[in-house]
Amino acid sequence: MTLNFNQKRKIAIVAMASTIIGYIGCTKERSGNNGLDANNLTAGFTITPVAGKTNTYALKAQETGVINVKWDIGDGSGLAPGKTVDTVFYPDAGKYTITLKAVGIGGVEKTATQDLTVATSDPVRGNLLQGAKMAPGDEAKWTTLNLSAVPLTLTYANNKLTFSGGASSHTGIYQAVQVQANKKYKVDMAVSGSGATDTWFEVYVGQAVPVQGQDYNDGGTRLALNTWNGCGKTAFSGKLSAISCGGSGGGVVSFPTAGTAYVVIRTGGSNLGATGISVTNLELRPVE
Repeated sequence: MTLNFNQKRKIAIVAMASTIIGYIGCTKERSGNNGLDANNLTAGFTITPVAGKTNTYALKAQETGVINVKWDIGDGSGLAPGKTVDTVFYPDAGKYTITLKAVGIGGVEKTATQDLTVATSDPVRGNLLQGAKMAPGDEAKWTTLNLSAVPLTLTYANNKLTFSGGASSHTGIYQAVQVQANKKYKVDMAVSGSGATDTWFEVYVGQAVPVQGQDYNDGGTRLALNTWNGCGKTAFSGKLSAISCGGSGGGVVSFPTAGTAYVVIRTGGSNLGATGISVTNLELRPVE
């Protein structure tokens, strides 16, 4: 049988309609079975100590309506992508506020927070630095290193030390620690700022004694923000090791002889930004 043009067109239209209906039906079935809905997203999580591991905890997010999660473990590193079941290690005693950000279909987000108190520091990975959280009174653990005729302004407040100012001023802080020979240590800290201009922020760990009025560079730069190298020019917040664009070794250091070492942080430049450069949660700890 030979079909005319109109008959062929009717058959094509019917076939197309059948295909669309079948696709819609399959789409509804898949959508109905995947459990995802913008309204059923749940943000909640449990914290469970991991047996046999010091200061290690399992974080388990509720999975209802969740596509992905981000965790802020309260150590100053901020939100970072993670897994619904994750583990976290706290080498230092203290109170930590853990935040979960759950993301659902269509980008819907919900958050949940819990406080965790860690009773004792890990005996192996504990922090060598004192006054590391910049809490009230912690400034007594640090010595100001004046490196220019007009120093920057240093403000200890809100559990942070903030360097502010500019006009080519140059100022630092330092603290002495005791280290073992040929043992690896890692230096790091949480940093934040609104963005600086023609500014450097450098971290050193050396065995030469800092001297007032003299630049410190023993051992070379370990971590750094440097607007000429491309970091620190715009707003930043997180672990310095993650956003550093200068230094060598990723903050890992070792020493040929045991004895006293000095953690030195110095910064300066044209303009440190509207909010300055803030530091907290400083650490120098042994590397396993």
